[in-house]
Amino acid sequence: MSPPPSAAGPTWVLLRGLTREARHWGPWPQRLAAALPGARVLTPDLPGNGRRWRETSPLRVEDMVEGLRAELQAAGALAPYHLLAMSLGAMVAIAWADRHPRELAHCVLVNTSVRPFSPPWQRLRPASVPALLRCLAGRADAPRWERTILRLTSRQFAPDGDAARALLQDWVRWRRQCPVSARNAWRQLVAAARFQAPAVRPAVPLRLLAGAGDQLVDPRCSRALAEAWGLPLHVHPAAGHDLPLDAPDWLERQLLGMLDHVGLDDLG
Repeated sequence: MSPPPSAAGPTWVLLRGLTREARHWGPWPQRLAAALPGARVLTPDLPGNGRRWRETSPLRVEDMVEGLRAELQAAGALAPYHLLAMSLGAMVAIAWADRHPRELAHCVLVNTSVRPFSPPWQRLRPASVPALLRCLAGRADAPRWERTILRLTSRQFAPDGDAARALLQDWVRWRRQCPVSARNAWRQLVAAARFQAPAVRPAVPLRLLAGAGDQLVDPRCSRALAEAWGLPLHVHPAAGHDLPLDAPDWLERQLLGMLDHVGLDDLG
């Protein structure tokens, strides 16, 4: 995560999910910065992933929050932050909003799932479990691991297409540079499985986005959270789990529309 510039402006923090790192956002951080002039866009890694791959991943989502808060403070980033968070990252955002609501101005939660609002077989689709477990058990080399992740998280990239091959070359290289251990992957999965959202919605503006084609997490999980907390939910009709990858134009329109609807003054 690069230090924020000195110019004043809203700080956006982008959080990825299970075993993913900042580079998996692709061009999205630059795109967001261009769409929001003056904004600072930061992409910290969860402990155990990316630049922090040598660290031990916490077994509690709440501990991931504290690690991120310390990293942002050390980088000189000032709250309140605007969060765009996916999957496990969105669980981190929920825990953050619950524990430290004054530090967050706005949270956009993408394709997440939480107890007690969704059952285990929706939080992780059964059809995805065998391939995911083979990877988590260390039975997949970097190319096989990344092909599996692409198949589970994208509906727009044919596995044998030219675009997918170029993407996978990057993903494989990043995994070899910053190899997330099988132990850390398991610890992140355990943390996600154990995390329980509060019964009462945190006192932070929240919005939900989901992809109807998500093959990893059932989009009904986002719907259940929206109903439980009375939140607006927008669903892309075809995109998979990785919305920034599958539907970047749609994601940008949704995000900018949310800001217009809520009002920047209300977002702090």
